Amino acid sequence: MKKFEDAGFLVARILMPILFIVAGWGKISGYDATQQYMESMGVPGFFLPLTILLEFGGGLAILFGFLTRFTAIVTVVFTLLTAVLFHSDASVAGNSINFMKNLSIAGGYLLLFITGPGAISIDHLLRKKKLNGVKASA
Repeated sequence: MKKFEDAGFLVARILMPILFIVAGWGKISGYDATQQYMESMGVPGFFLPLTILLEFGGGLAILFGFLTRFTAIVTVVFTLLTAVLFHSDASVAGNSINFMKNLSIAGGYLLLFITGPGAISIDHLLRKKKLNGVKASA
């Protein structure tokens, strides 16, 4: 089973951020409408660039395994906040399933934070390069 671990981490990192990359791109292309929606939900519109950075940029970072643990834990917090701010009203159709979906996503990203990105990642290459640099200078 160990021999499939790195490939499994890679597949997980490809699948996990799809939702965020697509949603982030949608926020870029529908910026004004997204900002209005956020404000209608009581969230100041000035948070939209940070949301785009996390969803689109963070999604790409997870995909390539770059700053994985940091991005994963920020995504956990973001996803839990999003669940509470946008999906906690059970009287609105679809909110219950979206709330639970966000909890599941947060759980997956928490696991990624704990385990790291695996060997097929930029983080692994940078760590390997740093360790080789330390050995060369010793």
